[in-house]
Amino acid sequence: MTVLALEIGPEGFAVTRVADDAEAEDVRRAPIPSGAAWPTCRDLLLEVAQNQEVTAVGIASSGPVDMAAGVVAPADIPEWRTGFALTEAVQKTFPTALVQLALDGVCLGLAERNFGAASQVMDSLSVSVSSRISAGLMVGGFVVVGRTGNAGHFGHVLVPGFDDLCECGGRGCLEAVASGASILRWARGNGWNGSSVDDLAEAARAGDEIAVAALNRAGTALGRSIASVAPLLDIDLVVLGGSVARSGPALWKPLTAAVATHARLGFLTALRVIPSELENVGILAGAGLLALMAAEAASAPSE
Repeated sequence: MTVLALEIGPEGFAVTRVADDAEAEDVRRAPIPSGAAWPTCRDLLLEVAQNQEVTAVGIASSGPVDMAAGVVAPADIPEWRTGFALTEAVQKTFPTALVQLALDGVCLGLAERNFGAASQVMDSLSVSVSSRISAGLMVGGFVVVGRTGNAGHFGHVLVPGFDDLCECGGRGCLEAVASGASILRWARGNGWNGSSVDDLAEAARAGDEIAVAALNRAGTALGRSIASVAPLLDIDLVVLGGSVARSGPALWKPLTAAVATHARLGFLTALRVIPSELENVGILAGAGLLALMAAEAASAPSE
């Protein structure tokens, strides 16, 4: 039995087998091409399948998604922005497979609950901050999917004190301030000449004023957003991962200061924001869980 996990994110495609002996080195990745996105994705799936019969495929995709219809419309894949029937395409590639699609944030929440830092609590928010921002919400031990499958768009929480223009057309969205792409855009607009979030974090550690300021405003925005949603959700744990979350004290100090300043209600005194332990495989691991859950549900005896 071969089970596959597929991640479609802003950095590209990632596919792996879902098995006890699967390692991080087994993950196959490909950047998003300028055209022919589905053939690139399909070839990656076939490469990992290795001509074996595939029984289930779990898909984690950046949004928006229509989970019921199996359609995705990620902003980072231009030819899919109006909607691509991804579930149908995967099903045609593996006709006997069970195919399950969810938002990347939903998969992240599943992974943190089952394998990561949220495994000991029933209610939590798991956030990935990289080129974009996604999140998964666990309530009572169950992941929140939402009406259309899009629950978890934490990047579009409005941040008090910020008015940056967001790609969605709004202003002041968290993603417009604290995503990797937005941080780099702000830093470069203020005279910094680096090329990546890792470079920016290194510059901040060396005391570069622009780099420090860029991560400071991102950390402040993240902290304010967390402090805004925590009382609505009554959570006491936020798990933060992604490339931006690994930027060090220049991000985390203003983040924790903002949480401490704004999360003041009595039931929030134990609110913790901690780094993820899953590195860059959390969303993909959640996609694998989706596939296994679909296979288990299909094999369960009917009452």
